[in-house]
Amino acid sequence: MMTPAATALGIHLRVLVEDSSSSAAQVVVDAPVGSASDEEAILALVEGADVLTFEHEHVPNALLDRLVAAGVAVRPDAAALVHAQDKIVMRSHLDAIGVPIPRWRPLTAREELDDFLAQVGGAAVVKTARGGYDGKGVRVVRASHEVADWLDAMASGAGVPLLVEEKVPFTRELAVLVARRPSGEVRTWPVVESVQQDGVCAEVVAPAPDLHAGTQAEALEVATRIAEGLGVTGVLAVEMFEVPAPDGGDPRVLVNELAMRPHNSGHWTLDGAVTSQFEQHLRAVLDLPLGDTSPLATWTVMANVLGSSLPDPTDALAEVVGRDPQAKVHLYGKQVRPGRKLGHVNVSGTDLADVRARARAAAALLRGERNG
Repeated sequence: MMTPAATALGIHLRVLVEDSSSSAAQVVVDAPVGSASDEEAILALVEGADVLTFEHEHVPNALLDRLVAAGVAVRPDAAALVHAQDKIVMRSHLDAIGVPIPRWRPLTAREELDDFLAQVGGAAVVKTARGGYDGKGVRVVRASHEVADWLDAMASGAGVPLLVEEKVPFTRELAVLVARRPSGEVRTWPVVESVQQDGVCAEVVAPAPDLHAGTQAEALEVATRIAEGLGVTGVLAVEMFEVPAPDGGDPRVLVNELAMRPHNSGHWTLDGAVTSQFEQHLRAVLDLPLGDTSPLATWTVMANVLGSSLPDPTDALAEVVGRDPQAKVHLYGKQVRPGRKLGHVNVSGTDLADVRARARAAAALLRGERNG
């Protein structure tokens, strides 16, 4: 999805792909095959390049540090990226810079979890510090035996570090996309509402409807403080919980997760904003002036295509665009698997109920649901 913006700006992309049939390899001409942990492959990738950036966080920090020492511009660098890789590091630093987050603690023993559960009222969320995404590596627990396997694996050295945090009684989930370039310029897009399905983002509404002015201001300020406080370069997605204020004022936000890359919560910007998150990421990592982030319509709704009963979602393409010529379909060229993100649909307009219904109907057809 970064390719059209790169082409328009005259930027040459070279992308390291894990498989020659992957989504990126289908659209990027210069796409060598290799693993993100393969030092030789990455050294070949960056030869002659102006900058190295990422579309996921699973890159060894030590390798990135060696690249920086060799003079490669790595953006974001390892010191910033670790906050998206390790939830314990992230939460510790967010605490240090005064960002509101749920109560939490690192977890090493069942007794610690039992004590924390008693403090927070009997239910908590246990997470793996590294590697979890889209609902993976997350368990809601009410007793320590529910994560005994994780604790035993960690104690034996076979598992990853764990943390526990309070189960927040949130009213909805919000997200803020912010872009920052090395010279310090920062821009944010409107606060959006994200709707989850089995731990996976199913829908995004831009801007978040019925958002209180104070909540919006806090969300944008918090996202900017994180980008500047962690030294982020490129696009940063800050996922948040909206929670009721104890004094009855505007709802507050608590930060849940960070992603230092273009993110699913920002896919609406491809068709709904003056500058998409993909173009902005390129501008940011190359230290070019950042683009306007204003929305192009009153509302834009993004609906994800999560799995399909069709052998290929493009089988429904003629019907989707025939029914709604204004719907913008983005398919990723992935093999169909249950629940897999195969693409998304963006619909914009002035009536939120209509826009949402049309986006959902288009995504349903691509999933093979005939009554969508």
